[in-house]
Amino acid sequence: MNKVEKTVVADDELQIEAYRLKGVVQPFPNHFHEHYVFGLIEEGERCLFCRKSEYVVKAGDIMIFQPEDNHACTKNMETCFDYRGLNITKDVMIQLAEEVTGKRVLPGFSENVIVDEEAAGYMRAFHDMIMKGSKEFEKEENLLLFLSVLIQKYGQPFETNLPECGSEIEKACAFMEEHYKERILLEEICEWASLSKSTLLRAFTKTKGVTPYRYLVNIRINKAKQLLAQGVMPIDAALQTGFSDQSHFTNYFSSFIGLSPAVYRDIFIKKEQAGTIK
Repeated sequence: MNKVEKTVVADDELQIEAYRLKGVVQPFPNHFHEHYVFGLIEEGERCLFCRKSEYVVKAGDIMIFQPEDNHACTKNMETCFDYRGLNITKDVMIQLAEEVTGKRVLPGFSENVIVDEEAAGYMRAFHDMIMKGSKEFEKEENLLLFLSVLIQKYGQPFETNLPECGSEIEKACAFMEEHYKERILLEEICEWASLSKSTLLRAFTKTKGVTPYRYLVNIRINKAKQLLAQGVMPIDAALQTGFSDQSHFTNYFSSFIGLSPAVYRDIFIKKEQAGTIK
């Protein structure tokens, strides 16, 4: 059995999170992120589902997920899966896009999976430098070169990629964003959005690509990540983000992020301790 290795490094200077997953076999259920995700596959194959399309991704492929792009993946072959990724918030991305294009506009991308050796080379170099804790400006150069290739070859305005949402669905999303810490009932969401339960479920899933509950879980997981990064204990993070108990929280967090809440928290604790020693 292959040993699973999971490494996450947060670059404070650029405010970008890099991670490396090796030997991963677990499936990841349909979910989305509030940030951009760029992934480069080094070894193995996976079945990817995104924007109602299905792909078989393999070594050399770059995966691009925009904020709220719902996606899922499962193993395709009995091979070791080696994957490196980057998480970039919208606030950081709009600054980077301005550097590249001169326009303060969030970029969108026409493809979720691309094969581009030039982009892969820049991403790999940038990722390696974050993992090694490099302070050289070559790190930022590689990042900007990577994004320049993507935006020039595959870019389009981010807004054109956002799904068309009725005002009722947006009201439902806003309600969950505001009340994610509480126990929310489907009836409450429907009342706020002025939709019947069946209509809400059909319209929401068609518009967002996930069910209302899966959307709510995504909100809670993203909020919990922020708390864990601040050193909050997993049980407290669970309670503060609306999960019924720690077991429920751990199961969802591990399936969405690929790390347990405790391991995710320890990464930031160790980093803070290392900085204190210096």
